[in-house]
Amino acid sequence: MPDYSGYLHVAAAVIEDGAGRILLARRPTHLHQGGLWEFPGGKVEAGEAVSDALVRELQEELGICVTRAAPLIRIPYAYPDRRVLLDVWQVSAFENRAHGAEGQVVKWVERKTLRDYAFPAANRPIVAAAMLPERYLITPDPGTADAWPGFLAHLQALMEQGIRLVQLRAKHLNGAEYGELARRVIALGREHGTTVMLNTSPAIARELDADGLHLSSRSLRTLQERPLGAESWLAASCHSLTELRHAMAIGVDFAVLSPVKPTTSHPGARALGWDTFHRMTEHSGIPLYALGGMEEADIDTARVLGGQGIAAISSLWGRCG
Repeated sequence: MPDYSGYLHVAAAVIEDGAGRILLARRPTHLHQGGLWEFPGGKVEAGEAVSDALVRELQEELGICVTRAAPLIRIPYAYPDRRVLLDVWQVSAFENRAHGAEGQVVKWVERKTLRDYAFPAANRPIVAAAMLPERYLITPDPGTADAWPGFLAHLQALMEQGIRLVQLRAKHLNGAEYGELARRVIALGREHGTTVMLNTSPAIARELDADGLHLSSRSLRTLQERPLGAESWLAASCHSLTELRHAMAIGVDFAVLSPVKPTTSHPGARALGWDTFHRMTEHSGIPLYALGGMEEADIDTARVLGGQGIAAISSLWGRCG
């Protein structure tokens, strides 16, 4: 595991209320990164458990008593003048009314608006983790145009059941066919509040006004900088720590690691295993999904090991119908 002994260790919280809103606090202007919004929390004292530090800091800062929380993401980040390790937890239940107990400005905001706020650079992966779901559906081959009505009806049913992140992967369609199908999938996603990632070129993703672009590992290796603006989601497929580091260097918002377990679709591919997945989450600082042989039951394992959740084709596509 990486050595973070020289980092300032901070416990931070993504706090959600009963309406699904997220609590933000504005940093006092005289502090490091002052004036920017942040997720509440504070320093972990020597010998203190992160969970204890989180409870203590939120009591002191917000006057709340945490009753349910779980790890979300760990983010190591080096500013020019200091290095921080953010241990971020998701707080889903608490007692008392949250308020700025130390005089700071606090604000409940809609989850979908989080990217509209100015955060310290180290907080940006927290924004992604707070907005992304546990399940990332990768579509199976949609077939020829005569099969698209059934494909789209099934996809709509999954969105209605709560799928909130979809990658349209249709390698066998030509440019015109892919564009036509992608427009329909994007429209479905916007109707149901589902983010649609296109597995295509940056130029086509921009032309179709997609929510985001998913880079194959081959496409990732050809890039030296982020190909889309910050308003769009950018993801990448990675199979090694080297590829993951390159993805982070060009500024992807999240990545998929595969294959974590053996798969029938790629029988010759060597599985990373959960231990390697965990080591890569410790190095990353961005949300990571486990792909390869994943089932719904693997979500808890992925999250315990520092991941965002699972990405899958068959197990998630087969949730209905």
